[in-house]
Amino acid sequence: METIFALSSGSPPAGIAVVRVSGSNAALSLEQLAGRLPQPRRASRATLRSEAGELLDDGLVLWFPGPHTATGEDLAEFHLHGGRAVVTAVENALSGLPGLRRAEPGEFTRRAFANGRIDLAEAEGLADLLSAETELQRQAAIGMAGGLLSRRVEGWRDRVLGLSAQLEAVLDFEDEGDVGLLPATFGNAILMLADEISEGLSVPSAEILREGYRVALAGPPNAGKSTLFNALIESEAAITTPIAGTTRDVLVRPVALGGVPFSFVDMAGLRDASLDPVETIGIERAQIEIERADLVLWLGPEGEGPDDCWEIDAQCDREAHEAKSLPRYSVSAVTGENIGALKQGLIAQALAAMPKPGETALNRRQRLLLQEAVDALGPAAVEDDPLLRAELLRQCRLAFDRLIGRSSTEDVLDTLFGRFCIGK
Repeated sequence: METIFALSSGSPPAGIAVVRVSGSNAALSLEQLAGRLPQPRRASRATLRSEAGELLDDGLVLWFPGPHTATGEDLAEFHLHGGRAVVTAVENALSGLPGLRRAEPGEFTRRAFANGRIDLAEAEGLADLLSAETELQRQAAIGMAGGLLSRRVEGWRDRVLGLSAQLEAVLDFEDEGDVGLLPATFGNAILMLADEISEGLSVPSAEILREGYRVALAGPPNAGKSTLFNALIESEAAITTPIAGTTRDVLVRPVALGGVPFSFVDMAGLRDASLDPVETIGIERAQIEIERADLVLWLGPEGEGPDDCWEIDAQCDREAHEAKSLPRYSVSAVTGENIGALKQGLIAQALAAMPKPGETALNRRQRLLLQEAVDALGPAAVEDDPLLRAELLRQCRLAFDRLIGRSSTEDVLDTLFGRFCIGK
């Protein structure tokens, strides 16, 4: 396998730049540029030179012999002065060495997965950790990257293996008379495991944490949606005018409130008919956003909003304003009245829908595979035919194997590792 290299720290200029090399020729890169192979796992100062003897930098080098490294391969690191010219010069020198090439996005982590240093669920957690922007996202991702879900799935898998072993013993030796029938509690043990996994499926989704709690502002034209939208995100992102139908397309802005990730959605005003075909398209898209939202703030006539919406009495500062009788909040985006209370209410609502610190959050792929396991265990608990029962338990194990990456398709791996940056 080719040896890869990439800048693994932030984009220059920076105080320090770290260039990482992974593969069988990692030692060669140190010998060629630093003139020697330093002691393993100890930072050592070195004068770096190109193959032609040109001075590249005066920095630190580290040598990590495999397989006990981040990637499971021989690994080298060059800690450089973080200027663009320095990084470019070192990368050019590395690219001129035999068997070395620049890494693709996520290739270091993909090699760690391929070499058994991490499993697929841990890699997904690492991807989320790298993209985390709030404390909640960081806490959930670091647990996943540390193997929180993987250990739980491995425990479930071990229990299924134990059940399968009992069943296989009966199938293999039933004619020899030295292995008894399955215990009376066998079916109950399967049901208990299925219930435990089903309980695990009740945790919040990772998507709501990654993408933010989605709040859509809905109502008729000129209800004050865009003004309130700007107040919530604290930016003049939406155009506001007294002209009905100003907002025609969907506008989404991610923002963190109190450390909680949100996605606020402004949209076209809802009305039965419009002579403007562009506005009509905007209204159709608004209806889609209402269905997609985790919560709808309804600024229209009281009682006409979608189910489970929050009735918002907007524009309460206007003299001719007709107040709602039972609003969740009465606010004015112009004066700021009760905007703070609305934000606190949204934070509390979002926190209730998101994973608690130390709690596992499941993405769609993980959730589907755990559901496959439950769907196999249910029939296995009551099936009389031992061969069919054994097959159902095998299907359950296969779902676990796909979740943690013992068996997985290339398209799943390509999608996941494509989320990583070049140096990771």
